[in-house]
Amino acid sequence: MRVVFLTTPFKFKISRASRWPEQTKSGTLYYPFWTAQAAGYCESQGNEILLLDAIANGWGFETTIEKIDEFKPDLVVVDTSLPSIKSDAKFVDQLKEKCDTKVCMVGSYPSIYPEKVFEMSSSLDFIAFKEYDETIVELCNNNLKPEGVLGIIYSKDGKVVKNKDRPFLKDLDKIPFVSKIYKRFLNPADYRYALARHPMIQIMSARGCPNMCVYCNVPQTFMSRDFRMRSPKHFVDEMEWINKNMPEIKEIFIEDDTMTVDKERMKEICKLIMDRGLKIVWSCNVRADIPYDVLVMMKKAGCRMMIVGYESGNQNILNNIKKGITLEMAEEFTKNAKKAGIKIFGCFMIGLPGDTRETIQETFEWAKKVNPDMAQIEQIVPFPGTEFYDWAKDKGYLLTDEPEEWLNETGQLNFIIDYPNLRRDEIAELRDKLMVRFYLNPKQFLTMLKDNLHPSEMKRLSKASYDYLIYLLERKLSKKKSKKGSIKPGEVSQKSNERK
Repeated sequence: MRVVFLTTPFKFKISRASRWPEQTKSGTLYYPFWTAQAAGYCESQGNEILLLDAIANGWGFETTIEKIDEFKPDLVVVDTSLPSIKSDAKFVDQLKEKCDTKVCMVGSYPSIYPEKVFEMSSSLDFIAFKEYDETIVELCNNNLKPEGVLGIIYSKDGKVVKNKDRPFLKDLDKIPFVSKIYKRFLNPADYRYALARHPMIQIMSARGCPNMCVYCNVPQTFMSRDFRMRSPKHFVDEMEWINKNMPEIKEIFIEDDTMTVDKERMKEICKLIMDRGLKIVWSCNVRADIPYDVLVMMKKAGCRMMIVGYESGNQNILNNIKKGITLEMAEEFTKNAKKAGIKIFGCFMIGLPGDTRETIQETFEWAKKVNPDMAQIEQIVPFPGTEFYDWAKDKGYLLTDEPEEWLNETGQLNFIIDYPNLRRDEIAELRDKLMVRFYLNPKQFLTMLKDNLHPSEMKRLSKASYDYLIYLLERKLSKKKSKKGSIKPGEVSQKSNERK
C-alpha cells in the first residue's frame, strides 16, 4: 500500500502534535512526531510512505492536494486537532473530490467524538482512534476494509460503527527511529521550540503517563496512563544516530509527557550516554520529584533544561487537580536542580478548580520564590475527554463546545472557563499582567540575562522575546476589534448568563 501521513493546512500555524495546539506566542512549531512515528512503523511493515507537513511548508489546500495526488496513495492519514477539526474535515472533502484514495483521520478529537466528525465530513472513510501505529498497518493488510480491524471507526449504512479497542503498543522498540523519517521528509530548520536551541529535534523515549492530573489531555484521550518505555539502548542508539547523521541539530528535545517516571531507567540512559562519550545537548519534560543523584547524572549526560509543571503555589489547588506533588517537594527539587546546574522552565496555570484572585497571587509569589530560570503562566484549558472538562461542563463553567471558538482571532487558545467568582476576562488580564511582572522583576531579569550569555542561548532568547512582544501587541489590538460570533474577553455566553 502507498500511504500519505499528513499535517493539513490551516489558517493558523499550530502544532497538531502539541498538548497545547495554538499559534504560539513564541514562534514554536512542533515536528509532526505522531504521524512520523506511525509512518516509520508503516514502512517497516512493507508499505510505501510519504510524510507531508502543509503547516511547515506554508501550503494551502490546493498545493497540498497536488502533492498528495502526485504520490497516488491508496490511503491518506490525516492528523487533526480540536481547533482545526472543521477545517480538517473540509480538507478531506476537497481531497476526495480530486483524488481516488481512502482517508483516515487520527487524533484526540475524532477518537472522542467520531459521530460529530463523520457529520462534519461527508466523504471521510475511517477514524483510527487513540494510538494508531498498528491500526494503520492492519488496515492496509486488510486491503483497506475496516471490518474486524481493531481501533477503527467507520460509517456503514448511515451508522457509525466502532470496532473493538486496540491494545496499546507495548514494545516501542518496534518503531523505527523517527529522526530517520524527519531527515528524509522534513527540514529541521522549519521547526522551532522556543525553549530549545535552534535547530532542534523532537523524539520520544516512552509513551503514556501514570500520573492523575485532571487537565492533561494526551494521557486521558490518546496515549493512556499506561507508561510504556523504549529500552535505554534503543533510545540512546537514536540519540547517537542523530549526533552522527544530523550534525546541524543543536538540541534534542525529549517529548515524553514525563521522561523521569522510572528513575532507575533514567540513570541507565544517562550512563549509556556517558559511557559512549556522546557530546549532546538535550532537554525534557519532568515532574518536580527527581532526587539529587539523578539530577546530577542527567546534567553530566548533557541535560540542559527541564520543563516542570508546577501549576500552582497553593497546596489545596494542587490537591484539587490531583497533581500528586507538594510545595515542599517542588521547592526541594528546584533547589537540587539548580545545584546540579540544570536550567528550569516552570509552567504555571491559573483558573484551576478552586482558584481565586488570592490563590493566583499566591502562585505568582511562590513562582518568584522558587525562581525558575524561565516561566510561563497560562490559563487552564478544558480539553474534551479530560476529567477537568467533564467537571467544568457539569458545573456550567464551560462557555462553548464549538471547536472554532477554542482559538481567538490571533490563533491562541481562548479563555472559555467562566467562574462565578473569577470571570474569564479577569483570568485573561491576570495571565498577561503576571507574565510581564515576572520577567520585569529585576532579580529574574538579571538572572535570565546572566544565564543566557551563550550565543545559542542568546539567539533563542531573543527570538522568543521578540515573538512574545509581537503577541502582546496583537492581543492589545485585538481587544479593540470585534468579531461576530466569537467569544472575546469580557463576554459571557448565553449558557453562562442562564446559570447566574
